[in-house]
Amino acid sequence: MLAPDSTPTLAPARVTAVLRILVLSTFVVLLNETIMVNAIPRLMREFEVTAAAAGWLSTSFMLTMAVVIPVTGWFLQRVTTRTAFGLAMALFLAGTALAAAAPAFPVLLAARVIQASGTAVMMPLLMTTLMTLVPPHDRGRVMGNITLVISVAPALGPAASGVLLQLGTWRLLFLAVLPIAGAMALFGRRELVNIGEPQAGPIDWVSVPLAAAGFGALVYGLSGLGAGNAAQGPVSPSVMTATGALLVALFVWRQLALQRSSTPLLDLRALTFRHFSVALGLMCLSFMGLMGAFILLPIYLQEVRGLTSLQTGLLLIPGGLTMGLLGPQVGKLYDRFGAPRLVVPGAVLTALCLALFAFTGEETSPWVVLALHVALSAGMAFVFTPVFTSGLSVLPPHLYPHGSAILGSLQQVAAAAGTALVISVMSGHAATALTEGADATSALSTGIRWGFGIGAVLGALTVLVALLVRTPPAPEMPPAAEPQDEDGTTTNKTAQAPN
Repeated sequence: MLAPDSTPTLAPARVTAVLRILVLSTFVVLLNETIMVNAIPRLMREFEVTAAAAGWLSTSFMLTMAVVIPVTGWFLQRVTTRTAFGLAMALFLAGTALAAAAPAFPVLLAARVIQASGTAVMMPLLMTTLMTLVPPHDRGRVMGNITLVISVAPALGPAASGVLLQLGTWRLLFLAVLPIAGAMALFGRRELVNIGEPQAGPIDWVSVPLAAAGFGALVYGLSGLGAGNAAQGPVSPSVMTATGALLVALFVWRQLALQRSSTPLLDLRALTFRHFSVALGLMCLSFMGLMGAFILLPIYLQEVRGLTSLQTGLLLIPGGLTMGLLGPQVGKLYDRFGAPRLVVPGAVLTALCLALFAFTGEETSPWVVLALHVALSAGMAFVFTPVFTSGLSVLPPHLYPHGSAILGSLQQVAAAAGTALVISVMSGHAATALTEGADATSALSTGIRWGFGIGAVLGALTVLVALLVRTPPAPEMPPAAEPQDEDGTTTNKTAQAPN
């Protein structure tokens, strides 16, 4: 998609149009990631599957993302912007249509995998295009606007699914998304321009299965840790996790070897940039704590406080909206004050909220939970936007796709690890409370408090890493390469940031 050391130039209105297309398309595919949450009980009855099997509708999505994202660093440099966008939306539309018509559970599961394949391409494409088109002094503001959409979409998923399930069959979850995604695909293919020149280059066919098997096994193993029926599987989650870690280590060794003599599938030289490495570590710790909280809150609200799935979804929406609406403002503050003055207070607020969640119980008011969730989301807004912006900004243009792929891959691993950690702690302490004579609800409440306690520890570690964050110096901009329209001609326009 982008040749090394080349930065395309576009008129402000065209830059805004390109980013708007990609952001709205990303919103659609991310909304679908969480839209299945409330449909699990109904799907269990209709397809006569267990809760563990139905849970694979979410696990398979995350697993596919972990498998596909590592390849996107290589892929995005070797195809045009329009080709990458077209493939991502085509996969998502095909998966959505197949899911809406699925006659059996295995078909629905396969459809979710196809959907996730498209989503895995869309996120790195958006980040890479943003870093390519927007000059450093405006990246905070633009990244903040993107954070609004990316944050709101997953938060709206459970509430949207609750409303649609009230109206009719679970197939509405896909039928409602299908025309919106189709319109975005058609509009995007018509309006998008190609950014830079694709780079021809070989693919290392040893790295591809190593990445797929390594990241896939690691996320699968981590997702299974702490599950009540984990020991019943053909391979224990601990063995799968260890196998995945070993294969990822082999993948890393292979990439380091290829960097000396050929073209790696995932260029790990991005990790040699200190600002990027610190941002990556902070993002992983933050995401572990956030996903742990997100997995515990619905369990607490429904199983301990007795709320319905729709009530739970509606109660959690303000937090997602808070994170999204703060995104643009945090982005503007980043352009003005830099990263440390935002990230450190945000990390402290996040850790404090996670610690306070550890004191919730059977009598805690849902309004208290709502206030804590909004505050937690606000803290995360002050962390994520500066971290993503400062981390990617320090990389040279030819490493943007690889940096985005590294962030995306480790984000999936962190999500699985955070979920596994808090569920394991919750299950263990809930079981202990049961053996000591507590009733089921009290035991579960005890386990959830311990799970939030683990989140508070992760939050404290996040604060320590946040102290290492620095605002990277603006890189020197290399000579500009002209953007290409659909017919391959170039357009000579002035490079400016979108308004």
